Amino acid sequence: MNKRQLRNIGIIAHVDAGKTTVSERILYVTGAIHRTGEVHLGNTTMDYDPQERARGITINSAATTVVWCAHQINLIDTPGHIDFNIEVNRSLRVLDGAVVVFDGVAGVEPQTETNWRLADQYGVPRIALINKLDRTGADFARVVAMMAERLGAKPLVMQLPLGQEAEFEGVIDLVSMQALRWPRNGHGQPELTRGGIPEPMLLAAQAAHDALVDSAVEQDDTVLAAYLDGQDVSEAQLRACIRLGTLKQAFVPVFAGSALKNKGVEPLLDAVVDYLPAPEDRAQALGDGDGFAALVFKVVHDEHGALSYLRVYRGQAQAGSMVLNSSTGHKERLSRVVQMHANQREELAHAMAGDIVAVAGLKGSKTGHTLCDPEQPLVLEEIHAPEPVITMAVEPMSREDQASFSKGLHTLVDEDPSLRLSQDNESGQTLLSGVGELQLEVTLEKLRSRFGVTVHTGQPQVALRETVTREASVRYVHKKQSGGPGQFAEVALRIEPLPRGDGLRFANEVTGGAIPREFIPSVEDGVRRAARAGVLAGYPVVDVLVVLEDGSFHDRDSSTLAFELAGSAAFAQAQRDAESVMLEPVMAVQVTTPLDYVGDCIGDLNRRRALVRQQDQVGNAAVIHAMVPLQNLFGYIGSLRALTSGRASYSMQFDHYAEAPRALAAAA
Repeated sequence: MNKRQLRNIGIIAHVDAGKTTVSERILYVTGAIHRTGEVHLGNTTMDYDPQERARGITINSAATTVVWCAHQINLIDTPGHIDFNIEVNRSLRVLDGAVVVFDGVAGVEPQTETNWRLADQYGVPRIALINKLDRTGADFARVVAMMAERLGAKPLVMQLPLGQEAEFEGVIDLVSMQALRWPRNGHGQPELTRGGIPEPMLLAAQAAHDALVDSAVEQDDTVLAAYLDGQDVSEAQLRACIRLGTLKQAFVPVFAGSALKNKGVEPLLDAVVDYLPAPEDRAQALGDGDGFAALVFKVVHDEHGALSYLRVYRGQAQAGSMVLNSSTGHKERLSRVVQMHANQREELAHAMAGDIVAVAGLKGSKTGHTLCDPEQPLVLEEIHAPEPVITMAVEPMSREDQASFSKGLHTLVDEDPSLRLSQDNESGQTLLSGVGELQLEVTLEKLRSRFGVTVHTGQPQVALRETVTREASVRYVHKKQSGGPGQFAEVALRIEPLPRGDGLRFANEVTGGAIPREFIPSVEDGVRRAARAGVLAGYPVVDVLVVLEDGSFHDRDSSTLAFELAGSAAFAQAQRDAESVMLEPVMAVQVTTPLDYVGDCIGDLNRRRALVRQQDQVGNAAVIHAMVPLQNLFGYIGSLRALTSGRASYSMQFDHYAEAPRALAAAA
């Protein structure tokens, strides 16, 4: 296959914006399936996990392959819930382009903003679909304005909706200047038809077309010069300019539709082919060589063993070949190569550059590891998982389940890098940490359904941190003499607070050889080891600058160990002198509620130590934006449903750490 005819794309959005419905319609329109599944009926192709079907949300990213206009499209449908954002993160790391789906009523929602920033971070070109335009309160122009205001994007309007809300019947294509409609054919299925633009819409369509042309031609100097000379821009030239601007991320083409009503899917697929990049458009700098190189971006386990998802960046690998895991230094055999269609597999003889495939047989390869030709080793940029903010003690209900409990938890943590396992040093309890209550709840349900283990759980605990509030200096001497060679190290440290989110930084200002250079890293190691458990309650210390100012050494008795111990003790002493405080995670919360319940919702948030930042009205609903300590959000969904007769919903995501009240710090 001509590699120019390959697209690797993801569908990303806030929860309930209609991502999975868009994916199902794409499968149907391309002929991959012959009957569309519905999220509310629990029979979708892409949400195949029993928990996904039961809960009506996407939990795992699912990959499939379709063909449109002679182009192979590798498609990944990602979750919209913040608790499963690692799936979006690792998908965007390996994709070339993305379709961002917006709810035509709600517009830009919190998780959309998070996903947008991730796409910015990985430099992924995007097109946008404003979905659900058939719903009451849908407003295409308002969502376009929100994209510019909240995302800092430059929307390029490609279509105008024909009709509003229940009267939505199709779109006006501003490139071809045609009206696209989807009346039902003789079999009751929608069928795309093209025709003239209705007279009442002609002026608005022409103005929007001119604005589209004005923005697009700026991407090609030759076309721009001809346009300024009064020459017409052909449709082919316009599409080429739009493609250039999309790849450079100068703008984001915006489309309209209602996936549930099968309206807008075909032009969206045309746009994927016309405007989103082929793999070589975003080729990574991999150095010299043409040998195989791929990134493992996901690992799943089933009754047949581990299945590792790969994005191939260079060369090709045959089924049965040996490759090097350059992240670990060990060799692995690719026993089988398969193309995934949700949970179905299609055997392949080999994987080529640009492919997204799954391989069986890898033993020690984890998410973020690089596989490559043993003769041409290289390491690709890893995938970084978010830090957990919530911890729960877990233990099996019966001792007989201990082995399955341990195996199951390690398997699930292997699959989801945003989960962490640890042990409480005092109680010996197993601690499971993650980014949200729902994620932990889903993980324990997987433990029960897949491994047959039911667990006892402790009360969830938030992941607190410690920091300092003022500068402090300390000079510490580590000295030990016991018959043989002694230990000696003297260090002078200064610590001072840093802005929130800056972590722990170490700086060396020693002059004149007061401490030999080979001992400086040991001091830093000691500092970082001590910072893993602060002096207040044993939580990690963050947002602190540690400066090594001075010290001394002994020719015979100084060693790396002595300076590491000195650095550790000096930091602990300095932290006590610098008025340490506890920090707690604060979440950005968005509550959507009928107007009748706004007062009750705000009152409840205030009782949870919330800072209400903003209140908007969208249609007949209110949207409340607030900052709320995670400690006060446990069980919030039940309380919110009770307050609003089940009519309100909320979403939240980690925003920042803030100083905790003294009572919380004292209880920690």
